[in-house]
Amino acid sequence: MHEGHRARLKARALKEGLDKFEPHNILELLLFFSIPRQDTNVIAHRLLDHFGSLSAVFDASFEELKEIKGVGENSAYLIKLIPELARAYIDDRHSAGLILNTPQKVGDYLLNKFIGRNDEVVILLLMDNKCKVLKCTVVFEGSVNAAAISIRKITELALRNHASVAVVAHNHPNGIALPSKEDVETTKRLKEALQLVGVELVDHIIVADNDYISMAQSANYRSIFTDLNNQWR
Repeated sequence: MHEGHRARLKARALKEGLDKFEPHNILELLLFFSIPRQDTNVIAHRLLDHFGSLSAVFDASFEELKEIKGVGENSAYLIKLIPELARAYIDDRHSAGLILNTPQKVGDYLLNKFIGRNDEVVILLLMDNKCKVLKCTVVFEGSVNAAAISIRKITELALRNHASVAVVAHNHPNGIALPSKEDVETTKRLKEALQLVGVELVDHIIVADNDYISMAQSANYRSIFTDLNNQWR
């Protein structure tokens, strides 16, 4: 009975995609590949009942997932792999050479870099003088409550990649997309340090809950970037 159901669900997914699938069907299908001989529909419902939504299931920690009855290490690992795969897929689709010449393009590009990240990370985007992407990389990974930006490391990366333009971005997990006092002071110090080596810091993007703010576009913080081209307004 289970084998017939699994075959039908897989065939439906191949034919229709997942657009018409309910969240529990998506999880049920996914768990086929880590739980070969159990009714994964029941486990899918347990996950959704506990975490509240499909995205919340994927955002849950490895340890939290293993606390759900029927979810072992293999299933927890598989679930945690999905956001990582999604981010890798999007990163590959938006590879080096992309032109990001407005704050909107930069913000949308960087927002995808935070998919599935539950801890605070700092990402550096480096571009040439035509705003073509040269490198985009994580420069710091921290806890949910703290992140540190190494100005020296960022400066060295900018020089090594022959960048003319830089954007820094970091996330506020479980917070709001507004710069803290420390974020503002760090932005000022970073801008000054990069200017000394001929690199222009054009923005600092703050990400939270699938939203972001561009400090270069914000009336409260744009004075930090007073010498920028109008395209960044």
